[in-house]
Amino acid sequence: MKIKILGVGCPKCKQLTANAESAVKELNVVAEIFKVTDIDKITEYGVMMTPALVVDGAIVSSGKVLSKDEIKNIISKK
Repeated sequence: MKIKILGVGCPKCKQLTANAESAVKELNVVAEIFKVTDIDKITEYGVMMTPALVVDGAIVSSGKVLSKDEIKNIISKK
């Protein structure tokens, strides 16, 4: 599983990253977490608001910080 956090490094982006890392750890799944901070790469996804969460190439959230439990719910459905 590949998880990408799209954002330029703001506090919300950092919180989303931490929540995603916690969710992966608690579910004990194998996942690579990447941070995408290049604005050109972010816009290639069509994201206009950050932070955004991308799981296996699909945008699952944009413009808000998902909680650890919300991310766990998304991951467990994959």
